[in-house]
Amino acid sequence: DCSAQSNCIAIEPTETEFGRKRRINQSACNKDFSCLKGFCPSFVTVRGGKLKKRAPAERPDLSAIPSPALPDLSRPWNIAVTGVGGTGVLTIGALIGMAAHLENKNPLIMDMAGLAQKGGAVLSHIRIAAPDQSVRSPRIANGGADVLIAADSVVAASKDGITLCDNGRTKTVLNAKVTPVSDFIRARDFDFKAAAVERTVEKASGSKEHFHNFSEIALAVAGDEIAANVMMLGYAWQNGLVPVGLEALETAIQMNGVAVQANLDAFAWGRILAHDPETVRANISLETAVKPQEQLSLDDLIAHRVKHLTAYQNASLAKRYTDLLDRVAAAVDGSPRADEIKMTVARNYAKLLSYKDEYEVARLFCAPAFREALEEQFEGDYRIALNLAPPMLPGKAPNGRPRKREFGPWMLRAFKLLTHMKGLRGTALDIFGHTAERRHERAMISDYEADIDLALNTNADAGVILALLTAPDAVRGFGPVKEEAMAAYRERRAELRAALTKKTAADIAAE
Repeated sequence: DCSAQSNCIAIEPTETEFGRKRRINQSACNKDFSCLKGFCPSFVTVRGGKLKKRAPAERPDLSAIPSPALPDLSRPWNIAVTGVGGTGVLTIGALIGMAAHLENKNPLIMDMAGLAQKGGAVLSHIRIAAPDQSVRSPRIANGGADVLIAADSVVAASKDGITLCDNGRTKTVLNAKVTPVSDFIRARDFDFKAAAVERTVEKASGSKEHFHNFSEIALAVAGDEIAANVMMLGYAWQNGLVPVGLEALETAIQMNGVAVQANLDAFAWGRILAHDPETVRANISLETAVKPQEQLSLDDLIAHRVKHLTAYQNASLAKRYTDLLDRVAAAVDGSPRADEIKMTVARNYAKLLSYKDEYEVARLFCAPAFREALEEQFEGDYRIALNLAPPMLPGKAPNGRPRKREFGPWMLRAFKLLTHMKGLRGTALDIFGHTAERRHERAMISDYEADIDLALNTNADAGVILALLTAPDAVRGFGPVKEEAMAAYRERRAELRAALTKKTAADIAAE
């Protein structure tokens, strides 16, 4: 819902052990706060202080880095740059053009930004010629790019980007970081097909030798993903793909006047990465990402969920989870698609058992990980505010949803008390458990257990069984967002149960 309400490229996917979540890329955030319209308690407003830059790695040491052989400009040299508007992509062309000008070469640059000031596709044509050569057109002909600097892989794989490449001529330096596209806003489970996109670019340019996650490396060595573009320029230059001298490029960076030393360091790190990528990776602390849900084995997934359910409620709930999984495993082992059925139940049953109510929201806000995340991203004298819509408070927003209110840091003390009351969850003393949303969430648990009983006692097609047992995955969000999803789920569940029952009846009649 945060993506749908804000339409913001700074809301990025992040794959976790629970599946895909969303996070705010602070380097790309434009501070319009439209994401707060999303009906979700996760958003915290930070006032005062400032965004903390990660401590950069030690200053780059270039003493052992040789100078590359640059293109001889016996003919004009063509560089294409693709990226997303608003992320500093056009700066690459500006720096190359200024450096060429300083060396009395003939640069022509054409930036094709169209309507994309922020968030849209941007393509730069850069042509550099020797002083005695004339370049009449700034546009690179189809198949005429000597170098493609792809700050964004999706734009690089587009028709406008690919047509400039020739797999016998073009060398591609590509940032392998996944950047959200517009379909991600409309489809929460959108498949970015990152591997397929990279294969498309690789096929057009003949090699993936220069494909790296420059954003991740820039964050580690420079403290900010914004440094990735200048790092890519340094990487391309060290590989002999940019026909201007080092002194001219460094002077252009200084003349640009923006974060001069940081950009010089980023350029230098790009050179080091090109010369010895393994040393760079060995000597910097890259983010250690959690293992995505899709990569977890069944045993690892169950162990993770048991730990989660125990923290969520208690060991008794975790045992309820494992007891049902054992029963499912005993019933389906040896049958078609047994592994898929067991994995599906392991994911969805844990999700239903740990619906995110007020007690769980309180527990997560009071967990050390929340404070650690704040301290990792912000510094100075800052104050936080939580954006919540407590069910007991009246009022509607203009869009008809429950009104969200801002609560100061004192709410964390209330949350600490609420965390200790999670034992009341689902009992008669649960003050939050009488809302329609909570009743529906608890009903979904018993409904799912009934669906499992039906699935285990039918000879229906495994595909229909899996569809029924996967259906709860579509129910996400909070409040009105979740209510809408639950209504759609109930209709889908009824259809699938009818399909299973019909198949069972037919089997019985045949027997």
